Amino acid sequence: MSEEIVLTYPISPDDFTRAGEASSDVKQKLKQMGVSPDAVRKVAIAMYEGEINMVIHARGGVITVKIAENAITMILNDQGPGIPDVALAMQAGYSTAPEEIRNLGFGAGMGLPNMKKYSDTMEIQTTLGVGTTITMSVNL
Repeated sequence: MSEEIVLTYPISPDDFTRAGEASSDVKQKLKQMGVSPDAVRKVAIAMYEGEINMVIHARGGVITVKIAENAITMILNDQGPGIPDVALAMQAGYSTAPEEIRNLGFGAGMGLPNMKKYSDTMEIQTTLGVGTTITMSVNL
């Protein structure tokens, strides 16, 4: 692959019926491109967790995926409330998801920890009342 491929996915807020469609599409495209199964798995898990977080917490947003020769980069951008305490949010099991979301089987507090676990790099930029941008990459 000589040039970067860029994919863009709008994420709808509170739409659990469509949550996961973007990560599934990326997974399918990466498989078709012959990307290693390990890299495909890491991208799919990290992106799915981010996508669910955007649906639950951030009033939706946009995910941009950049597929280059040496890495796959996922940029999750939202205009949600921001993350008040990133260190706390990174702790496994910590969740601010409301009860009705937990009753749907989401909001266990593993989103950000899994995003970090399954990406090779992860950077969080957040401003309260403005939004959050999370950039993750998986090396190829």
